[in-house]
Amino acid sequence: MKFQIIKDPMSMLEIDMNKGESIRADGGSFVFKIGNFDIKTHTREGFLKNLKVSILGQESFFINDFNAMGDSCKLGLSGPPVGDIIEIPITAEQGFIIQSGTYVASTSSVDLDTKWQGFSKGIFGTELFMLKATGKGSVFVNAYGGIIKKELESGETMTLDNYHLVALSNNSHYVVTKFGGIKSTLFSGEGLVTEITGPAIVYFQTKNLKELMDLISGEHTKDNSSNTHTMAQAAMLGLRFASGFK
Repeated sequence: MKFQIIKDPMSMLEIDMNKGESIRADGGSFVFKIGNFDIKTHTREGFLKNLKVSILGQESFFINDFNAMGDSCKLGLSGPPVGDIIEIPITAEQGFIIQSGTYVASTSSVDLDTKWQGFSKGIFGTELFMLKATGKGSVFVNAYGGIIKKELESGETMTLDNYHLVALSNNSHYVVTKFGGIKSTLFSGEGLVTEITGPAIVYFQTKNLKELMDLISGEHTKDNSSNTHTMAQAAMLGLRFASGFK
């Protein structure tokens, strides 16, 4: 199996597969296929069940297993955010905790755990849920903006806004806490950050999707309010003319 990430930053994952090779992908990530695939769709029970702000916008998480039935098959996958797609290597010694909304695909030998407390209890915030990726293989993620990798030395600490977190190594020490600055008051809602202490590997996105969603929501509300006000004025004007008043 070979892959390449093309059209960065409007990224798409393109995978070359031969007979017997398979990959697991998010149900909304399919772009195209060339060649003969056996495709099995199923749900992962409980996945994204309580997610309120989801890039995927679904309450159940559908998974597609793409199994190549011949050689020289090709598969195109992508995610909803406008931003980078990257590969996160998973090894027996190094797994990752990954923000569930960034998940695009993973190789068949990677186990995705959605039943640990970080997912089921939403300890990273009521609107953010994480999954654990272990085993051996690759996970592909798509985030809003660019994705930056930081390697923390032993004892080095990084504080990261939770809405920028993409993934962190599962053997790192981390604490989710409140951040009392003005940014949390104006933008972040809950104002939660994660304090990560090395040794650790951290992936984070340069843009905050929730801020964009809040901005769009605010503009939509203002537009609706303005339209309602204009319609009310027009209705009142019509009544005045109908009654003979000027």
